[in-house]
Amino acid sequence: MTAEPLPEHPDFLWRNPEPRSSYDVVIVGAGGHGLATAYYLAKNHGITNVAVLEKGWLAGGNMARNTTIIRSNYLWDESAAIYEHALKLWERLPEELDYDFLFSQRGVLNLAHTPQDVREGVRRVNANRLNGVDAEWLEPDEVAKVCPILNVSSRTRYPVLGATFQPRAGIAKHDHVAWALARRADELGVDLIQGCEVTGFLKDGDRVVGVDTNRGRIHAGRVGLAAAGHSSVLAERAGVRLPVQSHPLQALVSELHEPVHPTVVMSNHVHVYVSQAHKGELVMGAGVDSYNGYGQRGSFHVIEQQMAAAVELFPIFARAHVLRTWGGIVDVTPDASPIIGSTPVENLYVNCGWGTGGFKATPAAGWTFAHTIATGEPHPLNAPFALDRFTTGALIDEHGAAAVAH
Repeated sequence: MTAEPLPEHPDFLWRNPEPRSSYDVVIVGAGGHGLATAYYLAKNHGITNVAVLEKGWLAGGNMARNTTIIRSNYLWDESAAIYEHALKLWERLPEELDYDFLFSQRGVLNLAHTPQDVREGVRRVNANRLNGVDAEWLEPDEVAKVCPILNVSSRTRYPVLGATFQPRAGIAKHDHVAWALARRADELGVDLIQGCEVTGFLKDGDRVVGVDTNRGRIHAGRVGLAAAGHSSVLAERAGVRLPVQSHPLQALVSELHEPVHPTVVMSNHVHVYVSQAHKGELVMGAGVDSYNGYGQRGSFHVIEQQMAAAVELFPIFARAHVLRTWGGIVDVTPDASPIIGSTPVENLYVNCGWGTGGFKATPAAGWTFAHTIATGEPHPLNAPFALDRFTTGALIDEHGAAAVAH
């Protein structure tokens, strides 16, 4: 079924349509993953009778509440494959979408502070190279050359003993990524419907046939959940219990500064990671708050620890002022790897559990989720991330390769 011809809308990047009574596919969640899924459903599979439903405003959830880091240096083969596919898509998306969303391949350093960190880092570099992912091991003096403002003195509380480095990694402007995907999806016929909260599911026996929303019932041939931290809440309304816990994850930015920080620096050991945005803000992330919750804010003690670690690693930051803080809601599985695939309920598909890795995976998550929804079968890249791995035991434990402690 084809969508109706689109009206001209020269003053807007996308239309703001009223929801129709039925679609071939309904995607719940208009963040990066939902928008990328809709875009690839239309582009790769010719399915344009699609609605993306967002309870708030487009890209107002985790897509606007992350730290924009993009990398593919994950340990296990399955993770490296899907994140490297994402990075290759990132490298061509600005031209494909005809939108400069400030993708900057400035490299990512993952610091090692203990002998065990060093062993794990070297192991990961070797695994990355075997998987065709660019990766290097740097000694402290080499780390200082990549990031001169980093304190590599041996007299600090957590001395830098070395670091992994991925030169092709970097950052992008998250809002612009969402706008670029939304514009292209809209042009291909997808309806992007904001202010449309899914409150339940329409079922025919064990089959989902649509959704209940605050704007009426919408029938659908297939429904895909891409709601990040709220995925488990929504799935439970359809009778599916997901092995996912949701936690607040805090971040903050400083006031604007002249360019001082040339790369991205991450330290799992002291729970801080830092980059500098194009406008000049220092962007800093921390570890997840230990409690379960859905608040888009965090706890003061986490910020305090984060700042202490940042100032020790970057003494130059001691005079920077915090401009604003926020929290995202990360969805974490027992093995710190995502779930992308079908559910026990027919016609219901889920893409969740990305933890702190959701933004960097955006294009690959959309590519594989669209394939799965369109064909009813997993793409080779997301086949290992099926829900049933938690009963078969075929886990993909990426706790050690995640950016922060889960």
